[in-house]
Amino acid sequence: MKQTAKTPPQWLSEDEQHVWRAYLHATTLLEDHLDRQLQHDAKMPHIYFGLLVQLSEAPRRRLRMTELAMRAKITRSRLSHAIARLEKNGWVRREDCPSDKRGQFAVLTDAGLEILKETAPGHVTAVRQALFDRLTPAQQKSLGEIMRIVAEGLQPKEAGADLPWLR
Repeated sequence: MKQTAKTPPQWLSEDEQHVWRAYLHATTLLEDHLDRQLQHDAKMPHIYFGLLVQLSEAPRRRLRMTELAMRAKITRSRLSHAIARLEKNGWVRREDCPSDKRGQFAVLTDAGLEILKETAPGHVTAVRQALFDRLTPAQQKSLGEIMRIVAEGLQPKEAGADLPWLR
């Protein structure tokens, strides 16, 4: 239900408050854990690793910048800054889009693919130890289902939606 000036807020119950705070606590700690691991292993934050992964999985290891922003769920300005840093490391390069003068591609370089291959084993170990090893298979399945439901509800399909990659 959308909040209006006439509708009083529906405050979280005590149980809901516990769930919400546990979620915030766990996701903050998990993101910090993964950031520290990647900073240690590759001198890059988790978000940059995710960009390299997206590019590695794309045809010809390249994506339009707008598509990469959408997949990473970040603003175009944040993506532009991240790509500039990845370019400086030699891991990504930009290419102009021949069919759209304003468009650009982000392309994973051979050096970027190499750092991804070197870093991925430590990253997957960190993810496994922090998350999957702590959950039963049934809990893992439930977590996946819950997160898909939450994500679907937060990603509106209508035109003009206020989504990060459209900003």
